Amino acid sequence: MEIDLGLTGKTVIVTGGGSNIGRGIVLTFAREGSNIVNAEIDEKQGQKTVDDANTLGGQAILVKTDVTDWDSVQAMVKKTLERFDRIDVLVNNVGMARQRPFVEKPREECEKEISLNYWSVINCTRAVMDHMIERKYGKIVNISSGAGRVGVANTAIYSGTKGAVISLSKALARELGRYGININVVCPGWVVPGSSDDVGEGSFWRQGLDFYTPEVLRRIAKASPLGRLGSAQDIANTVVFLASDCASYITGQTISVDGGVTML
Repeated sequence: MEIDLGLTGKTVIVTGGGSNIGRGIVLTFAREGSNIVNAEIDEKQGQKTVDDANTLGGQAILVKTDVTDWDSVQAMVKKTLERFDRIDVLVNNVGMARQRPFVEKPREECEKEISLNYWSVINCTRAVMDHMIERKYGKIVNISSGAGRVGVANTAIYSGTKGAVISLSKALARELGRYGININVVCPGWVVPGSSDDVGEGSFWRQGLDFYTPEVLRRIAKASPLGRLGSAQDIANTVVFLASDCASYITGQTISVDGGVTML
């Protein structure tokens, strides 16, 4: 039985929608018939995802965006409104991690993770907020991580930024609920791209895919009560549900989609 999520014709911004989880989110919204803006800095990979989305029933465009830059984000939102005249959903998906002991982590690397994982959420949320408040409607889904809930060794900065995303989301959900704006968080588990075709040249996964040998992936999967790795589709299904009016009475929540690894 299919459930109509009512997303046909809704306008959705997805940050970093070119690779892995972001790509899965864009394609899933496309299947729902949504209008999608892929706010992606990697034009080649971003356009590839947009082209695929446009074969699935949605209307998708690429807007090259540096989500860490306020002016770039404002320009992206302006183009979205010029093209589709409304913004119903924002998915703050962009993120990165560099595994390294905290005492060995260069300042520059720390600042890059903070900017991409946290400031991007602040920038994009603020940029759509006036429009959503005026319409008294909006759905924001922020992608955090299990690391933001429990902390993970050798990812202290990443864990900290993802924890900050959770706290920010809860605070804003309380602050903005009276305007009909729902804000929720999804924490993915291990979602390793199926192949290098699923990620752009600049993706941090490009530096890590060789590490994830079949044996490593088996060990990671074994750590999950469900005994398998997650897929981009697993995450996208939850995001799209939270973005729909089927979830209109859900706000300020953090949902782990990790096969039961954290169970928080």
